[in-house]
Amino acid sequence: MIIIHSKNRIPIRLTTERWYHIIEQHPEILEQREKVIETITGPDLILEGDFGELMALKFYSHTPLTKKYLSVVYKELSPADGFILTAYFTNQPSNRRKVVWKR
Repeated sequence: MIIIHSKNRIPIRLTTERWYHIIEQHPEILEQREKVIETITGPDLILEGDFGELMALKFYSHTPLTKKYLSVVYKELSPADGFILTAYFTNQPSNRRKVVWKR
């Protein structure tokens, strides 16, 4: 298990089980664990999800799929705990979601 801190300084867990779930659903993420960590700790943008989750996004000019944003969806449960739900590459941030934080 890896623990990193969000922009809100909340510890965010990336468990082995969750990592395997992510790479099973999004195999292009397999070699991108450092980018997932970097996106949580230093995002370009954080969006609000539909069910209380947050979406950290960071633009990368080089990914396995060309230039893309990496979106890492996570939940902050309390000031002392949170966890990553999923991660995937996307062409651009959703314009229908509320911006919580922007660089």
